[in-house]
Amino acid sequence: MISFKSLHQEEEPLLLGNVWNVQSAKVFEKLGYKALATSSSAVAMSLGYEDGEQMSFEEYFYIIKRIKASVSIPLSVDLEGGYGSTDEIVVSNIIKLLEIGVVGINLEDTYVIHGERKLLDRNVFFEKLSTILSMLKERRNEIFINIRTDPFLLGMENALEETLKRIEGFEKLNVDGIFVPGMTNEEDIKTIVHATSLPLNVMCLPDLPNFETLKSAGVKRITSGAFLNRHIYRELEKISDTITNSKSFTALFI
Repeated sequence: MISFKSLHQEEEPLLLGNVWNVQSAKVFEKLGYKALATSSSAVAMSLGYEDGEQMSFEEYFYIIKRIKASVSIPLSVDLEGGYGSTDEIVVSNIIKLLEIGVVGINLEDTYVIHGERKLLDRNVFFEKLSTILSMLKERRNEIFINIRTDPFLLGMENALEETLKRIEGFEKLNVDGIFVPGMTNEEDIKTIVHATSLPLNVMCLPDLPNFETLKSAGVKRITSGAFLNRHIYRELEKISDTITNSKSFTALFI
């Protein structure tokens, strides 16, 4: 089987199935997806939490274990800020994921406080990331570390400039990939692709270019975040409303 890292160097961008439970993971595997990634936001919502590490790592880890045990394709985990108040705890969490066969993680440079997402100071995040990578030591090569940076997601005026500065630092730390959610402009995407040798991951939004355009721009990984989860539950609401109003289950079987 081709390695998870190698999937980021294929001619076609790697389309990851973003999952939140075993059922969703099995659907993507059945459809022939090459790899999966958890959406921490979708998992949190399924457990009744808001996004931003509101669920405990133990709760999240249980779901991850069930997904990993139920599929045969590679699984990456959205680890947000690491689910730990210290670098040691974050590394311990990563090791636990490695021990059950997880092949990749996302770490992000923002944190959520009182429901508001904020960007960590560039140097503070670099120092944190550098420490985590050093502490992984000989196990570093076992995990694909995709670093998410959020200037575009936060709508910063200088989003492109700040993203490029952060990516420059990430490259020096030898991470494996870059994730820039919130970016949809084709020229911005091309600018970032040309500025780094690292594979670029983008996330779905209403105005994100189609897959062929993203491929031409040099994007190597495409994800949907929690949007499929939200779509499914909107559809559940619609069909349940139809059943209630029609006083019949007929619509469920059409």
